[in-house]
Amino acid sequence: MDHLIYTAMGGASRTLEQQSVISNNLANINTTGFREQIAIYRSVPVEGQANERPTRVTTVTTTPGSMMGQGAMTQTGHALDLAISGEGWFSVQTPDGEAYTRAGDLSVNADNVLVTGTGLPVLSADNALIDVPERGSITFASDGTITALGAGDNPRDIQILGQLKLVNPEPEQLVRGDDGLFRLADGNAAPADPNVRIVDGFLEKSNVSPAQAMVGMIANARRFEMQMKMIQDASTNAERANSILASN
Repeated sequence: MDHLIYTAMGGASRTLEQQSVISNNLANINTTGFREQIAIYRSVPVEGQANERPTRVTTVTTTPGSMMGQGAMTQTGHALDLAISGEGWFSVQTPDGEAYTRAGDLSVNADNVLVTGTGLPVLSADNALIDVPERGSITFASDGTITALGAGDNPRDIQILGQLKLVNPEPEQLVRGDDGLFRLADGNAAPADPNVRIVDGFLEKSNVSPAQAMVGMIANARRFEMQMKMIQDASTNAERANSILASN
């Protein structure tokens, strides 16, 4: 009976952990550029007393990576909305160093610096912040080159502000941080990739499938109910056994 309860308890715990990952994916279904997080079960050896058998294992829920497929593109017509066509990432500056995102909902902050929707400065190809002229009109080329025309300036006086730092490291080199941004596993900065292309006036939606997420949540709920039923049955069997022993 103890083995049954322990096994069912472990399964229920893993189910709840996976359910939390799926719930987070579903909660970010409208988050621009969000990448679906993967949650899987894997076996690990049981660590305990020295005489434990090496064949004894338990399970844990792990999040080894993210689904890197591109999300749907939606046209906004906004000059500062950008989407990466195909593979690649925008580079942003965080308190912990350089990080990468697919969210291209950009804006200009009070200091006239180009930032993401969450307020993080966007990096240029030379790893600098991008200053925007006050009341300037900004345009983006497909390679990330930024041009601006100040209010009242002659169209021939267009300025080149720089170029967005667009990177394309291998997916297995990236790890997701607690802030939802991606970084290189070795802590270094990825080099700019001139082959990455952007589209202005578009945003990339989350790549989470609502239908698949809902199916996963329902399957986990049923699995949890089954494991709870096993624990209840084990408890009922134990009570019956104790009653028989007590009557003797």
